[in-house]
Amino acid sequence: MIISMTGYGRGSHIYNGFEVEVEAKSLNHRFLDLFLKLPRAVENREHKIREILKKHLERGRITVTITMRRRDDEVASMQLNNSVINSYKKMLADLGNKLGSDEKPNLSHMLTLPDIFLEQDDDNFQDDVWNCIEAAVEKSILAMNEMRRREGVEIEKDLQQRVQIIDELVLEIEEKTVGRSKNEFQKLYDRVKSMIASGELDASRLELEVALLVDRLDVTEECTRLKSHNLIFNEALASSESAGRKLNFLLQEMNREANTIGAKCNDAVVSHLVVGIKEEIEKLREQVQNVE
Repeated sequence: MIISMTGYGRGSHIYNGFEVEVEAKSLNHRFLDLFLKLPRAVENREHKIREILKKHLERGRITVTITMRRRDDEVASMQLNNSVINSYKKMLADLGNKLGSDEKPNLSHMLTLPDIFLEQDDDNFQDDVWNCIEAAVEKSILAMNEMRRREGVEIEKDLQQRVQIIDELVLEIEEKTVGRSKNEFQKLYDRVKSMIASGELDASRLELEVALLVDRLDVTEECTRLKSHNLIFNEALASSESAGRKLNFLLQEMNREANTIGAKCNDAVVSHLVVGIKEEIEKLREQVQNVE
């Protein structure tokens, strides 16, 4: 099954007076790269959120944004964040000295600054918030993966069609080059013989050298290997395992065989067919970059 690395999902959950909303976005990446935007109150649970994500994802740059709010009318138990307040006071005093101002920060100023209050970090608060976050994260990832699977279905169809085109082009090359080795051997052998006037050349040695030269022009093995790569490519598409890395490797091998065929065949028609194969391989490579 092909899964796209591009997707978006949203999940929300309400639990014991708390509401959490989670947005998950996924983009292409060679590895699993997680970027989390968390409320300060739950930063200490980041490692647990990462564990949840790793259960559902293998590759991609994943951005998860979590927002949290209370839904009940209960006033949260608050306390002053003294370390932050003291830092603000020092910075404002330093700024006043640099600007030559005697103005002192007042309560109105301080209330506009972030993080000067903290909700008391009791166990019940942490547990309630975590239960809410865990459920919302799961929902957002499931929604994102469903979108990635739907897109993966369309990518798989496109990949299968392009592999079919390559198979057809390889078949044309095989048809164009059938019997080519024998013909090239005879033409080259006759040409060399006509250039030898003395008749002292060892005929068996000449035949061997010409046979070796013509063998380098035969593309039967390359066509066979390329068709084999196409078969394995389609098998990887149908596999339940993550296929992105394997498909990338196969495309490298397919491109190598196409280059060898092009180098061996000194024929305009075959060269044109090889160009078509390489164009399809490049289109496959672009699509595979988005496969998990």
